[in-house]
Amino acid sequence: MLYPPTPRNELVDALATEIAHNYGRGRPLVGIDGALGARAFADDLAASFRASGHAVVRASLDDFLLPRESRQQRGADSPEGYYFDRYDYASFLRVLVQPFRMGGSTGFVTASFDESRDAPVESRWVTAPADAILIVDGPFLQRPELRGVANFVAFLEAPLALLDGQLGAAHELYAAAVAPRVAADAIISVTDEEHPVRVFADRC
Repeated sequence: MLYPPTPRNELVDALATEIAHNYGRGRPLVGIDGALGARAFADDLAASFRASGHAVVRASLDDFLLPRESRQQRGADSPEGYYFDRYDYASFLRVLVQPFRMGGSTGFVTASFDESRDAPVESRWVTAPADAILIVDGPFLQRPELRGVANFVAFLEAPLALLDGQLGAAHELYAAAVAPRVAADAIISVTDEEHPVRVFADRC
């Protein structure tokens, strides 16, 4: 349980309890899909799991980028470039998701690229206990390349007005292509990041 018992911590604890009840064994992957506050929310969720005695591995999609030349091939401010060309999904799956799911003593990597240096990072292979939970944050976690990868996805919903122009436009592309609000297992409104609210939507 997270302290103090703020509305944010209570929501995070409830979400952790729900996920642990349904996916507490067998190396589940939990995705925190969002452009606003996803890393902090994923960190809080990891802390809640750890407080309950679960082993947790944290990773961020922003540590699995393509080189700047590839990311900006459509222009530095292109929404299409941000959506289609920013992330190295192949490496993300190959060095993190697939070996993590294998379990046992198989090593995996939680980061492959440093955006500030525009260069790959030295691979640090780590292992985890059999029932560890992998929590990944980042935008676009429900796009086709990653469909079915996560056992549970929480979509952090924020008004586009809170995002910068490029990122907001990229999320419009994402919403039109994937409908992440419909596909997610949980929808969390983060219009006020300190007071997130779970939203229950009709999937019909």
